[in-house]
Amino acid sequence: MTKSSTIAHRQNAHLTFKHNRHMGRHGWLRLTPAYSVKLVTDILEEKKNAIKVFDPFSGTGTTALCAAYLGRQGAGLEINPFLAWFSSVKAKQFSPTVIQRTRELGASIAVSSFSPNSPKTAPPPIHNISRWWDGAELDFLCRLKACIHEYAPADSEERDLLLIAFCRVVIKLSNAAFNHQSMSFKTSDTAQSLLDFPCNHSDLFQEELAFVLAGAADNPATSPHIVMGDARTPSRYLKDKHDILITSPPYPNRISYIRELRPYMYWLEYLTNGRDAGEFDWQAVGGTWGIATSRLSDWKPSSDAYVPSQLRKALTDISSPNNKNGDLLANYVAKYFEDMWQHFGDVRKVLIDEAETHYIVGNSTFYGTLLPVEEIYKKMLEHAGFQDVRIVRIRKRNSKAELYEYDVTAKMK
Repeated sequence: MTKSSTIAHRQNAHLTFKHNRHMGRHGWLRLTPAYSVKLVTDILEEKKNAIKVFDPFSGTGTTALCAAYLGRQGAGLEINPFLAWFSSVKAKQFSPTVIQRTRELGASIAVSSFSPNSPKTAPPPIHNISRWWDGAELDFLCRLKACIHEYAPADSEERDLLLIAFCRVVIKLSNAAFNHQSMSFKTSDTAQSLLDFPCNHSDLFQEELAFVLAGAADNPATSPHIVMGDARTPSRYLKDKHDILITSPPYPNRISYIRELRPYMYWLEYLTNGRDAGEFDWQAVGGTWGIATSRLSDWKPSSDAYVPSQLRKALTDISSPNNKNGDLLANYVAKYFEDMWQHFGDVRKVLIDEAETHYIVGNSTFYGTLLPVEEIYKKMLEHAGFQDVRIVRIRKRNSKAELYEYDVTAKMK
């Protein structure tokens, strides 16, 4: 396949993708678009000699797991503790014995959780929880979680797999819809048709567990290594040198990257209150939620950060007095790129000479000002000492003509 045809293939991957055996695990929580798997796989298949593959913004572990299925050595770095756990579970090689034992435990748990007399955990402290789950669904989830904890030993592979299935049930039974930036909720008083039958929640759990176990049985060729840590300073957590970097950092679009994860994180006790969510966003690159947004007004840029002319102009336009909260959003954008500048400087320490990097990123708009993220990345990479920096447009993101995703590639000197 020629370079040009490969690029065209990548651009259409989200349209042509039908099935990929890797999606058994990538689809466990429906957080990984199919085109992401295809894109990473395409890049790695072009780079046959890239054995050690690194993703500093690992998320759900797409890059590391794709590398593992191709027999490479995948490594991921992820700051969110839930995602670090989730991607580590996806990365494991599960024995047939573990699969069978989990299936048997799941059958026992389904029977026990169906009983109204089974033990229950306390519901998670989510604000206005009745919007998220109706009474019967919430009651079942509390019983299901208690049964998983009772039947499956702590820190066991079986419990990990059962909790992945539990998370799938959590969102299946939820009233929340994540199909746009402002989350919506279904109303609980919708009239039920005479042809509608109440859902057997225990059967739903067994169906979701069967899906998870089918993916778990398809072991990758190698075991990826997922580390919890801060992508701004990857050399603090990883000492090995890697042949290629493939990653998709958070986009500077003021969307909280913890937003869709909150139901899982509350149920699995990674979150205990709303302030925790803001703290996680403040620690991450590009997130803004609660306390993280409040702190932006007091944040001051560092004199050490490189600010390309494209970024400087965008910040001036965004902070215009005509834009409500313009100064706040300009600070958000400035902090995002300062964090990325720190990353670009440090990541060189974990890459071999001649290593290739791929940053999959989307541009943004603020108050009608187009933020050329891909061009800013290019200038920053060049200033950080990378060479042969190129921008490849991958795909259109939505109906807005100016919004695209790009692959910003570079090489180490």
